[in-house]
Amino acid sequence: MFVIIIARLFSLQIVSSKYKIMADDQSKFRKVVYPDRGIVYDRHNKVLLQNTIISDLMLSPNKLKGVDTFALCKILQIDTAQFKKRVVDLIVKNGRTRPSVFEALLSEAKMAMLNEVLYKFAPAFYLQERSVRSYPYDAAANVLGYTAEVDNNFLKRHKEEGYVSGDYAGMTGIERSYEKVLMGERGIEYWKRDNKNRLTEKLENGKFDTAAIAGQNMHTSIDIDLQELGEKLMQNKLGSIVAIDPRTGGILAMVSAPTYKPKFLSGSERRKHFSELFLNPALPLLNRTVGATYSPGSTFKTLQALVGLHEGVINTHFKVVCTGAFYGCGTSRPMKCLDKGVFDLRGAITISDNTYFATVMQKVINNPKYPTIDSSLASWDRYMFAFGLGHRLGVDVPSEKRGNIPTPAHFDKAYGDGKWNYCNFRSVSIGQGEVNVTPLQVANEMAYLANKGWYKIPHVVDSIEGGDKFGLLKAFTQEHNAIDIPDSVFDAVHDGMEGVVERGTGVGAKVEGITICGKTGTVENYIGSVKQPNHAFFCGFAPRDNPRIAIMCVVENSGHFGGTYAAPIVGLMIEKYLKDSVIGTARLAQIEQLSNLNLIPARIYAALKTQDSLRHLKDSAYLVAKGYLKGIKDTIGLEQDDELDLLEKIKEDTDTTIEKELPKKDSNNNRPVIKTEAVLPNGKRKPELKDTVKN
Repeated sequence: MFVIIIARLFSLQIVSSKYKIMADDQSKFRKVVYPDRGIVYDRHNKVLLQNTIISDLMLSPNKLKGVDTFALCKILQIDTAQFKKRVVDLIVKNGRTRPSVFEALLSEAKMAMLNEVLYKFAPAFYLQERSVRSYPYDAAANVLGYTAEVDNNFLKRHKEEGYVSGDYAGMTGIERSYEKVLMGERGIEYWKRDNKNRLTEKLENGKFDTAAIAGQNMHTSIDIDLQELGEKLMQNKLGSIVAIDPRTGGILAMVSAPTYKPKFLSGSERRKHFSELFLNPALPLLNRTVGATYSPGSTFKTLQALVGLHEGVINTHFKVVCTGAFYGCGTSRPMKCLDKGVFDLRGAITISDNTYFATVMQKVINNPKYPTIDSSLASWDRYMFAFGLGHRLGVDVPSEKRGNIPTPAHFDKAYGDGKWNYCNFRSVSIGQGEVNVTPLQVANEMAYLANKGWYKIPHVVDSIEGGDKFGLLKAFTQEHNAIDIPDSVFDAVHDGMEGVVERGTGVGAKVEGITICGKTGTVENYIGSVKQPNHAFFCGFAPRDNPRIAIMCVVENSGHFGGTYAAPIVGLMIEKYLKDSVIGTARLAQIEQLSNLNLIPARIYAALKTQDSLRHLKDSAYLVAKGYLKGIKDTIGLEQDDELDLLEKIKEDTDTTIEKELPKKDSNNNRPVIKTEAVLPNGKRKPELKDTVKN
């Protein structure tokens, strides 16, 4: 018997590792230390993004046996059915043995309750400290972006980058673009446990620990004070503002309206807020500055002037007589123009005469030095691409759209090879029809004009502390000047743009003591065949000599000309940036007037009302509070015992209604992605109305 006992002890302690592992598992704890993400500063070294500590509740499902789940459910304010569902989901997602996030980003109240009794739920449950984002300013949400826990799809796409379940990563904005820079490196700590599973001291005084390395700090070109003013001015509106330093390409402000407070997508309420924002028909999560496209309207005329002058088909003294319409394509469908008179280049830009620029583009397309219309349009396309249109610029904010510049291939497909001419796309001459742009491209176009023929790729991040290890900033240092246009050509266009603000369609942008070159635009748009209120554009740069800011603003569906709302907004932004403040009773009153002006389209409110009704139909408390149930009961003689059955019936009916509203699933049980369009594709518009707008 003694020999058997010795042999058994030898087997358990030397040969087999099972009980050693179990003992180590009970007495030791491996703790992941998440690093602080890099801090982000604005151009004046004000902190835009910093960190705070919060905890996740972690679960190892294989250690759940014997845990008082009812007590834990009470603290977390969930029922046992929800508890079981979470456990099953985690097992399916990560297996039984891997620790997973059971509840992320615990509130302070839950943290306090858990800290007192957590030993009762160990070793299955433990708290994992995590550094999460905090925001000193309630601004720039679409620029900064947000972080969130990685899912299976993310892990598959980034399987070589060391992410594991429970990690957080940047999902949008510069948090996504500069994830490699900001994330840092995880550390590991090994701790001892006592007999109640409480952590006591580090194993071997931290001999086996590895330190977490914080992410690199970044400095941006954003002026947070200017950003805050822009967001204030765009309250209760759809649209955007983009301001760029033309000398560097650094983005000074990037306003997308409506927006949201960046802290909404951080902390314990993140999921709730995300759901509300995602379902909002005004699309606050859409970064309109790079993700929405519009016809540029008359802002496009400045580029037509550059092409016409450089191609030599006109000079600055070339004049056009406007009798109320452009008849260059015959008299059956003239392109209307509200300005009658005789205009040279400068005057046509100042007054924004449609007939003048329709004539200029017709001369460019019918230029005899090109053998075919295909070659002349291809030459025009090269100009537009050189100006930064028709392709992604490469900004360091995700989801940039390319916009559209029509090519010969497009018209060959639409009309047949050789069966089209200038009159098929005359609306393009005034920035309507087949051309569309992003707000960022329009602001960059102004930087190109300000610099007289070159631009640097617009970007948010200027520098990275510790060096640009991944070469992310290299592209932003290069000048782009694909076409050599003489300064004299730009001077003539600048003269006309200065006239716009001094005495033309953009006088609302005028700022005392600052010479501003600008251009208004009024853009028709449709949903299906239904015409919507016009978009209002204004863009420009200042001061004229040695420009320091290039800027654009679009107010969607304002129903007015570009000079009515967009121009005053741009004027206030220029004044704030160049003078460091907006002063004077009248100017401050104008800020308040514009910020309080509600230009949200009626269709958004209608969509919100419909959505709210569907949501309320599933909200029992709301139905009871509004007397909805009582009305039904009184009408049909419903007994009290049947009230719950009625609620269930309402919910079932609502689910059916919602299902009917959603797009049908495909054969793989996936719903199609609904793409948002600020301006509808050409096929959905009414082309006969496109070229009749006064800008």
